[in-house]
This record gives sequence, structure tokens and C-alpha cells, in this order.
Amino acid sequence: MKKINSVFALEELRNSLIQAIDRQKTVVRVCSSTGCRASGAMQVIDVLGKELTRQGLDDKVEIKKVGCRGFCEKGPLMAVGPKNIFYQKLKPADIPEIVSETLANGIIIDRLLYEDPETKEKIRYESDIPFFKKQVRNVFGRTGKINPASIDDYIVEGGYTALCKALSSMTSQEIIEMISDSGLRGRGGGGFPTGAKWKFCRNVATDTKYVIANGDEGDPGAFMDRSLMEGDPHCILEGMIIGAYAIGASEGYVYVRAEYPLAVQHLSIAIKKAEEYGFLGKNILGSGFDFNIKIKMGAGAFVCGEETALMASIMGKRGMPRPRPPFPAVSGVWGRPTVINNVKTWANVSLIIKNGVDWFTSLGTEKSPGTTIFSVVGNVKNTGLVEVPMGTTFRDIIYGCGRGIQDDKALKAVQTGGPAGGCLPSELIDTPVDFDRLLEMGAMMGSGGMIVMDEDTCMVDIASYFLSFTQAESCGKCSPCRIGTKVMLDILERIKSGQGEEEDLDRLAELAVTIRNASLCGLGQTAPNPVLTTLRYFRDEYEAHIRDKSCPALVCKDLIKYVISEKCVGCGICKKKCPVGAINGKKKELHVIDQSLCVKCGTCYQVCPPKIGAVEKVTGFRKSEREMTNADY
Repeated sequence: MKKINSVFALEELRNSLIQAIDRQKTVVRVCSSTGCRASGAMQVIDVLGKELTRQGLDDKVEIKKVGCRGFCEKGPLMAVGPKNIFYQKLKPADIPEIVSETLANGIIIDRLLYEDPETKEKIRYESDIPFFKKQVRNVFGRTGKINPASIDDYIVEGGYTALCKALSSMTSQEIIEMISDSGLRGRGGGGFPTGAKWKFCRNVATDTKYVIANGDEGDPGAFMDRSLMEGDPHCILEGMIIGAYAIGASEGYVYVRAEYPLAVQHLSIAIKKAEEYGFLGKNILGSGFDFNIKIKMGAGAFVCGEETALMASIMGKRGMPRPRPPFPAVSGVWGRPTVINNVKTWANVSLIIKNGVDWFTSLGTEKSPGTTIFSVVGNVKNTGLVEVPMGTTFRDIIYGCGRGIQDDKALKAVQTGGPAGGCLPSELIDTPVDFDRLLEMGAMMGSGGMIVMDEDTCMVDIASYFLSFTQAESCGKCSPCRIGTKVMLDILERIKSGQGEEEDLDRLAELAVTIRNASLCGLGQTAPNPVLTTLRYFRDEYEAHIRDKSCPALVCKDLIKYVISEKCVGCGICKKKCPVGAINGKKKELHVIDQSLCVKCGTCYQVCPPKIGAVEKVTGFRKSEREMTNADY
């Protein structure tokens, strides 16, 4: 491959690649991302190749292994072009029929189509599925469409056009002004203006500078960074090269969790191909600009998502934050000026340079332009990655893309911002989601995790769960975070067990403020958020745990018990399945649970036939009742 050394050479290559496309072939795009691989996508692809050969269609059909389409729970996924007939939950056994019916004769197989959980309609085409229909896929515009291991696919779709524009017709100052005018804010969660960060770094006079792409995604339930790195790695590299040129950097790093092997693999291939084509290395596109990128794999420490801890890890030190100032833009990796942006931020850079400021600001809100990507998980019918304009309401995301709450239960809360985010009540469902509105409500954007919770969720338990995560992930460097979060967690556990006191609520609030104000880095400063927001919006649940010794959601084990009602027909299923032998009773007679032996595992509740429903979960008994003997029950 001859290196691309000019804008003309790139366009010449792009045109030749487009002309070489065989328009007579049907393109079958099969998701080969981590989510679909876990469901057997590679076996599906293997069988598809063999079946095309067996049926004599391998010269008429092209198999394209693509990145994440976002609808991971329905995987393995297949889109059959040109209309993108959408098949879901595929098995190798389905492939012969797909080849003989759809690929050979154009017959659509209804049983493999997506069924809308609301309308029960079978939907043929990807663009008509509500999950996709309500999205605006800009950053994820190529994932699910191109082969992430093919730089040619990226170029055909307009890849590296922005880099050519930046290096051939823009000064570094013009690039920074364009990014500043766009209002692009950091997509890693902090929302700091990207252009301002670049400007700070550019103004520091030194011979060596660095740029870093932060792909250290550690939030529970979040996988958008992984999917972007796996599905469209070149868009991250292109943004980094443009940013490096703008600030005068000569070297860059992509920091990726070692738990993301496919992302590492695809990024490695992308870097190698970019070097071969002349987009990385010496004298890029004949501009005289030199720049290289390396991959640094992290060991999985959540705190390394914080930029100073991440830099320490790159330098071979323990991933621990340091006080700021100096900020990384002034003194970062090895004491040199460094710009760190999330991988999604870098992906937006090339889009802005290519399409312009007006295009970018036409979506989103005035202070939060563009789109954002959420990992919508939890008690929602359609889970997955959703890219929507900033300012889209929770309702549109949960009931539009997500199609509502599982089992048609009531929405209780939405948690955004990862373990350090906030829990917001259903009353705020019509709130536009952007950086500033979430902060006003006590939550935060974070890296884009959105956990949907239904009526059966205990908010005290949720606060305890998230705080236990951040407490365990604390690096231990500063005592407000190391000790304070542990004390808060102990109080929450005491409340959950029915041993809480009225004063505990004030203690939690006071501790939260102290930890937030005194912690060294963002992990400790935001760790109290789940507690603060649940105290703010769900205080009645805390009071029920303390005053009534009850868990309204029937979740906290110490405040519930299982009983068998008069509906019992004596079938003996619960007795047989009980792991500790706590259930007594003769066949066809009422059974009884010995509370002294019961470990509250819930097995009896789960195995009791729904049409009988004799096992009940109850709460609300006071402390004096909890201390009664088993014979009293």
C-alpha cells in the first residue's frame, strides 16, 4: 500500500474503493462485538460462510463482520441489505433457512423478526424498530455498518476526510476555535469544554506534549466506550490526530481496560493500518506533522478513570490521583502538557471538523450541544446503547427507545452517572437530559450509564449497593474517601438490618458533605451522590426502615420473612426445594416455614406455582416482633 500523502491521494483512493464495490452482491452484516459473540455470533458467521458455499451463493453474498448495533440483548444480530432486514437472536440452526429463503429468494422469515413488546407487531426493517427509529446515530453512525478491522471500509464512509481538511486548510488555532465554537463538552462525564482544555495546553511552551484517549470504562452496566472502540476505532484515532496537531503533540496513548480484549485487538489493527496508509507516523499527509499512538492497557482499577490516576498508570506507577493544580494541560504525563479526553469526545472531533459547527449545534441544547450515548439497562423492556440528542427526556429514552418497564410495572427511579451518579424519581421523567439539568437535580451525566428501576426496588439497598462499589474501588490515598465512605456504608447496612436510628439520616447527610468537599479526586467527591439523592427523593423509605422496621419494596432480608398462606395445597414443591429444610408439612396439607431455620433465600417464593401463589413475602413487623420466638409466629 502506497502511503497517502495528500488530500487528492485520499480522494483518489476513496473513489477507487467505491468503484470496486460489487453492487450485485447482497451484503449481510452480522454483529461480531463482544455482546453478540457471547451469544454465539462467531458460530453463526462460521455456519453462514459454509452454507453459502454449500448452496452456491458465496459469489453473490458478502459477509461483513460489523461492530455493535446497540441492541445487544437481541443478539446475535443480522442485517440483510440493502433494506436491512433485521434478524435477531440467531442460532446456527437458523442459517440454512436464511440462505435458502431470504438470500436466495427474498423471502422474509417472520419468526426471526423483532416483535415490538408494546404493539406485538413483527417489524421487518431495522429503521422501523422503535429502538433505532428514535435515535440519532452520529458517533455510532458507522458501528454496525463497517468492518472495524478494515480501514478501507472507514475510508469509503468518509473516514480521514476531517484529518485532511484540518492538516491542509486549517491552522491549529482555527481548529481549536472551531471545537470551542461547537460547544463540545467532555463525554467522559465531567462535561468540561473541550476547546478550553485544548487552548490551555496549546499555550504552554514546551517541546513535548501528549494526547490521551480515555477508554477506561468502569461503571457498572456501561459498555458504550467498549462498543465504540470495538466497532469504529479509526474515528477515535482520527480525532486524536487532529487534536494532537491542534495542540502541538507528538505522541498519544489510548488507555483501555485489559478486560476489553476485542477493543485492544481492533485498536491495534487500526493503528497499524493508519501507519501503513500514512495517517500516523512521520510527515502525515505531507504536512510535516509527526505523530504516533500507543495502546496502554489498564489493570481494571475504577479510579484510573480519573485523569491523574490514569496518567500515573501510563507512567508505570500505581493508579492513584494527585492534587490539582497543576492540571494535566499544564503538567501531565512525565510532567509534560497533556490533553485527556474520553474516546467518545475524540469521536466527535472529526465529525465537527468535517460537518461544521452549525451541523453539530443543530442538535442538543444551547449549553450541551450534540448527541449523547446512554447504556440503558435495568428493568426496561429494550436494553442497549442509545444515541440521542442532548436534551432528550427520560420519558423518550425509557418509553420510546426502551419501550417501557418490564412486566408493565411502574417506573420508580432512574440512576445516571455510574456508581457516583444520582437516583432520580419517576416524577422527573419529563426532564430534558443534559449536563446542567442533571447536576441541578443532584445527579450527573457520567460516562453515560442509565439504570432503570421499577416499583420493586429498594432505594436504601440501591444506595448501599453503589456506595459499596465506590468504597471498594477507593484507592485509599485520602482519608475522607477511604474512611468516610466506609462509615457511610456501615450506617446504611445498619438501616437495612432494622437497627437504624433517626439520627442516622443527619449523620449520612453530614458525612456526605464532608466527603464531597474534602476528597482528593472525583471518585470520593461524587461517591456520596447515590445517598444524597435517595435521601432527597426517597426519604420516606429510609424512615420506614428506621421507624417501622420495614422495607416497603420487600428487598432487605433482615426486614422480611416468607410465610405460607391458606392457599397452600400441600404439593410439596417448596419443601423439596428448600436448601435448609426449613419447611414442614404433609402432602396435601398446609405447609409451615420454620423461621428459626429460614435463611430468606426466596427459593420457596420462586418455585411456588404462580396459579397457587401460596408463598408470600411480608414486611412491616416491629423490633419486638422480630425478637419473638419461632413458636410465636
